[in-house]
Amino acid sequence: MKKILQQAAFPLAIVTFIAHLCRMTGVTPNRSLPFSQNLLAQLHGGKSERISLQELLDGVKTHARATLMILFSLPNLVPSIPGMSAITGLPLLFLAVQMMMGNNVWLPHFIASRSFLRSDLLRLINRLLPYLQRVERVLQPRHLILSRPTVLQVIGLICVVLSVLIALPIPLGNFLPAVAIILFSLGTLEADGVFIIAGFVTAIASVLFITVFYWGVIMAVLRMMGHAA
Repeated sequence: MKKILQQAAFPLAIVTFIAHLCRMTGVTPNRSLPFSQNLLAQLHGGKSERISLQELLDGVKTHARATLMILFSLPNLVPSIPGMSAITGLPLLFLAVQMMMGNNVWLPHFIASRSFLRSDLLRLINRLLPYLQRVERVLQPRHLILSRPTVLQVIGLICVVLSVLIALPIPLGNFLPAVAIILFSLGTLEADGVFIIAGFVTAIASVLFITVFYWGVIMAVLRMMGHAA
């Protein structure tokens, strides 16, 4: 867990840097965003050692989709966890499809019943809390046209593609898609169009990166076949 927290610090610093740029534009900081505090309250509120995804889903309520998408995206920022992209890709895909269709959040039982040690999640959130709070201070409703239901469904479609990309076995290929999903999720928390725009830009960059990667692989295979012939 300590290694995960250390390696997740740098990519989260990127999100914090975007928040710093937003502050430099002269935006008045948002006075209250209960995302991190609600999540901490939910983790502190139970008596059992473990907490299931369904309990998180029920507890965070209005922020359920964004919260879960952030939680499932964070592990993909750590390149040294083998198989993590395949584990988190499916839940992200479920959530993204629902967002694309404009449906309420729900998870199938085999996903919702997954549980985590409260102490592990609390350690993770407390370590990341300074980054979250810096972002929360600048998140606020702006460019509201980007938070209309139709646009959110388009974002859901993009997140479907990003979730599939996360699940692909590409070295470091899950990093940018995960960052894009986190930016989209943060933007939808407070209808913040600046973060949504940043999500669009990062999503385009991730698609370009993976396209170039596969193009390189295909060209390499063709050269090998040419030499073999």
